[in-house]
Amino acid sequence: MKKIILVFAMVFSFGIANAQVDQLFKHNGEIVKGKVVKLEEYTIVFKYDGEDAENTVSKYAVEKIIYGKTSRVEEVTDKITVNGEDDWEKVVVLEDKAYIAGLKKVEEVRGKTGLINYQTGNSGDKKAEMKLKKAAALIGCSFILMTSDKATVGANSNQLGGSQVIKKGIAYKY
Repeated sequence: MKKIILVFAMVFSFGIANAQVDQLFKHNGEIVKGKVVKLEEYTIVFKYDGEDAENTVSKYAVEKIIYGKTSRVEEVTDKITVNGEDDWEKVVVLEDKAYIAGLKKVEEVRGKTGLINYQTGNSGDKKAEMKLKKAAALIGCSFILMTSDKATVGANSNQLGGSQVIKKGIAYKY
């Protein structure tokens, strides 16, 4: 009788311990089981179930978190779907490597204004960013990690005194 009670107690305690695991539901369909350590502005720090090492994932890669102890559901981000160049306005430009953790690298993209143009500094910057986002949208990527943002104005750019803006980045998707 004692053995039966001991077996039931072990099975029950295993079920309780297993139910207290947090679950991170990523936009790519992956479910990560572990313990959420902290939520930062753009990242989530967590530990895999049974491990002590802390891991970081971008909030952009996570749809929701279900906390094991309370079963509370926390919506993190909505999925950004880019279906082609027409969706270029949905593309998000990121400026820190921590923000891409958990996203898949695709390729380098570039946006620039013409060497001879009639752009002011601000309008040239906006046009180069639009071209950068269109290049990422064309390959189906929702995110760009900015790697270079260069602007030349006046005598430094060309003999005609115009300005040229060149932006480079790496495109990422879920």
